Amino acid sequence: MPETPTLADLVAPLGVSQFFQEVQGETYRRFEGRAGRFADLLPWPALNAMLRQHRLEFPRLRLALDGTPVPMESYTDLVPTRRSGTVPRLRAAPFTEHLRGGATMVLDAIQELSDPIGDLARSLEHDLRESVQVNLYAGWGVTHGFDVHWDDHDAFIIQVAGRKRWRMHGPTRPAPLHRDVEQPERPGEPIDDFILEDGDVLYVPRGHWHDVTAVGEMSLHLTLGFSPATGIDLVSWLADKLRASTVFRQDLPRFGTDEERAARAAALRVELEATLTGDVVDRFLAERDSAAPAHPRVGLPWAATPGLLPDGDETEVRFLVPRAVLEEADGRVTLLADGKRFVFAGAAAPLLKALLDGTPQAVKRLTELSELDRGTVRAFLGELTTQGLLSIG
Repeated sequence: MPETPTLADLVAPLGVSQFFQEVQGETYRRFEGRAGRFADLLPWPALNAMLRQHRLEFPRLRLALDGTPVPMESYTDLVPTRRSGTVPRLRAAPFTEHLRGGATMVLDAIQELSDPIGDLARSLEHDLRESVQVNLYAGWGVTHGFDVHWDDHDAFIIQVAGRKRWRMHGPTRPAPLHRDVEQPERPGEPIDDFILEDGDVLYVPRGHWHDVTAVGEMSLHLTLGFSPATGIDLVSWLADKLRASTVFRQDLPRFGTDEERAARAAALRVELEATLTGDVVDRFLAERDSAAPAHPRVGLPWAATPGLLPDGDETEVRFLVPRAVLEEADGRVTLLADGKRFVFAGAAAPLLKALLDGTPQAVKRLTELSELDRGTVRAFLGELTTQGLLSIG
C-alpha cells in the first residue's frame, strides 16, 4: 500500500521547521512535484464509487459555475424512504452535463469517505497540531468555479490530476477572521499568475485573496484546510477557566457607585492577570490538543469481540488521536487524549510513544519495545480499543 504523504513530503525541498518559521501564516508558496505522485490518494474509480454509493446531500456535494451555485434540483432527485423523509439521489446525465458545461464539482469532508485521504488528514493533523478537513474540487471547463475570494483558514492544495490556473492577489488585512470587526478590502490586480500542475502543492494562508480557473481540461485537486489557534481562541478558553472565579461569576454592579464599579474592575483585572502566566500559551495549546477528538475508525469484527485482539501478534493496530499529549512524571505516564485522562505505569511509555506516531504498529513490535509481557501488552491495547483510542487492522 502506498505510503501516506507527510507534511515534510508536501513542503519539500523546504524543511518542516523552515516552513513553520518562514512560510506558515506569512505568504503563499508553491512546491513543485512529479506528475502522478498523488494519484493513489483518489483514483477516478474511487471517486465514482463515492458518488454512486453515498447519500451526499447539498451543500456537502454541490456544483458551482462562475462563482454561483448550480441549483441542486437540476441534478439531484429527492427519493422517499420506506420509513420517513427523503434522501438525495444523483442523476448522472444532468450532473455530467453541468460538468461538461464548465461547472466545478465540490465534495466537502472527503476524508470521511476515503481511507487514503483520511490517513492523509490524520498525518497532517499530527504534524500541524490542528484538525484538518479535506475538500475535493473537480472541473473540466474554462470558467471560474469561484470568483476572487479569501478563506478564513490556511490550506494546502494538492493537484491530484490535470492542471488549474491560480491567480494570487495577496492579503488586504492581516490575519482576518470569519467573525471580525471589519472585512478586508477588495484586492487590486494579481501579484502572481501560474498553472498548478499535476503533482504540485500550493500553500495559501488565510486572508490571501485568490481566484482559480479551469484551463479547458480535466482538473482534480484536494484542499486541506486547517485553522491555527489564535489569541481569540486563547481568550475564549480563558473565559471558561475564569468560571472558577467568584469575582468573575458575580453580577456586575450596574447600579453601584462609580467607586464600586471601579473597585470591581480592579478586582477583575487582578484575577485576569493572575491567569496570564508566562506559560499560558503552552497550557492552552496542550489542553486544546488533549481535547481533540479521535478519528472515527471501527475495527470490526475484533473491536466487538470478547478479547478484542486476534490471536496472532502480527496484527496491526493504529492510534486514532493525532494530537494526544503524553506527560511523564514520578514513574508514571499520563495520556491526555480525546478529552480524557489516563494514567499508566512508566513501563507503558515506550509503547505509547510508538503508538502516538499514528502509523500502523504490529502487536509483536509493541511487545518488543516495552518491558511488559505479551499478555499485559495485549490487555493494554484492548483497553485502548475499548476507550475508542485504537483501531485493529
